[in-house]
Amino acid sequence: MAGKIKPMSQIKQLLQLHAQGNGIKFIAKTLGISKNTVKSYLTRVKSLNLSTDQLLLMDDVELESKFHSGNPAYKDQRFDHLKDQLDYYHNELKKTGVTRYLLWEEYKLSNPKGYGYTQFVFHLNQQLKARKPSLVLTHEPGQKLFVDFAGKKLSYVDKQTGEIIECPVFVASLPYSDYCFAMAVRSQGIEDFIHALQTCLKFLGGSPKILVPDNLKAAVIKASNYEPELNQALEDFCNHYNIAIVPARVAKPKDKALVENQVKLIYTRVYAKLRNQTFFDLSSLNEAIREKIQNHNQTRMQQKDYCRQERFLANEKPLLQPLPQEDHQVKYYRNLKLEANNYICLRCDQHYYSAPYQYIGQELKVIYTRSIVRIYYKDQMVAIHPRNYQKGKYTTVDDHLCSTHQHYRKLSPTYYIHRAEKTSELLHQIITGLFEGGRPPEQNYKTCDGLFSLHSKTDPLIFTQACKEAISCKCYSYRFILKVIENLTRNGQPEPIDEKPSSKHGNIRGKEFYEQLSIKF
Repeated sequence: MAGKIKPMSQIKQLLQLHAQGNGIKFIAKTLGISKNTVKSYLTRVKSLNLSTDQLLLMDDVELESKFHSGNPAYKDQRFDHLKDQLDYYHNELKKTGVTRYLLWEEYKLSNPKGYGYTQFVFHLNQQLKARKPSLVLTHEPGQKLFVDFAGKKLSYVDKQTGEIIECPVFVASLPYSDYCFAMAVRSQGIEDFIHALQTCLKFLGGSPKILVPDNLKAAVIKASNYEPELNQALEDFCNHYNIAIVPARVAKPKDKALVENQVKLIYTRVYAKLRNQTFFDLSSLNEAIREKIQNHNQTRMQQKDYCRQERFLANEKPLLQPLPQEDHQVKYYRNLKLEANNYICLRCDQHYYSAPYQYIGQELKVIYTRSIVRIYYKDQMVAIHPRNYQKGKYTTVDDHLCSTHQHYRKLSPTYYIHRAEKTSELLHQIITGLFEGGRPPEQNYKTCDGLFSLHSKTDPLIFTQACKEAISCKCYSYRFILKVIENLTRNGQPEPIDEKPSSKHGNIRGKEFYEQLSIKF
């Protein structure tokens, strides 16, 4: 029995023929085996102390163990010696520079009659594999989404510069149906990562309950097998879509083995098929990827009577959670001090936003998205603004300013004219004439403040008479009206204005002269 092991079905035929009283020569001829082999099996039967009927009732595996009890290699004394050293070799291989060949050389020095290199490595590898068994995972439909970035990149050519732009490829897979999604992005940063995730969920038409990402920085800030520190922007995204995050363990690709396998398939079914095409923008590259992924999902799977898309549509898509009506916007977080001018500065845009003056000098928490800027003091929102990307500009809510600053911001010709209209018709005429005088408006603001002050402090009859005098003289200065008021207050009537009387002679051009359309001499 030292040669090739015979099938147990044939050995049972041998036992039956022998029980019928047939000789060794007849059995060998009938079964097509040598007479020595027949003799060996019959000799083994006698040593077992079991009847032929008992042997025939055994299963083939059990019967084989009676005739061939294990591999002789594992009964060798050399194996017993090697087995005692396996723990030592397992630990030594973890050290830098230690190889199987180095361990074999040390093994031969201590055991010159031991195994050769090939047998040494075979037995060592067998034991190492046995210490790391693999578990076949089962997945519920709509439960998890595995995501990863492919190790190799795709690219497109910039039309203007001719530069080749390499793009990472985002890959996602639903483990139950093995339904796949892929797209190229500009980087593995948090914005592009979340954009890819959001596009993936729209492609699926729903969201799973659990997201299983790798330990890239866009997902995990600090890796841990027990409590990894997650990126807050990714947590906000998953909270928006009601998804829990369960990152894979560090350096444990088997935690998301199906998406790792999808990457290998995409190399063949997407990368290889696009290798001779040239793209000139990211959108056209993604359009081509989308087409190839659709073909991949519709390809019949090996050893199965369905494709990925059929299984996804039939069993998994109805169990996905519905998507919210609004898309998620990435949130950014900053802690900024409210400066004495009532503004915080968002450095990424070089833009300034106001907050209530009561919090000047305090550190405020700023949470902003692509469209909104929210400002918090502790747990209370104190300001909200639409995001503005104009550099060096200010976005202000008047109520955030103190009363003095609010008054100053309201200063304008319209403000003073409307205020005068509500106060006095004569004062309205004076201030309107003041702004029509041609000076820059800002030079008239103090004059207007002075006139309103005079109105509040002066007797109404005297103020009215002073205004009439100013209008008749078309002199709207604060000092002129103040002088008229002082004269009226002291004398009860206005003093004559210091003006030189016009000369009375025949050379005086009268009003009619200047009203002529053409000059007559």
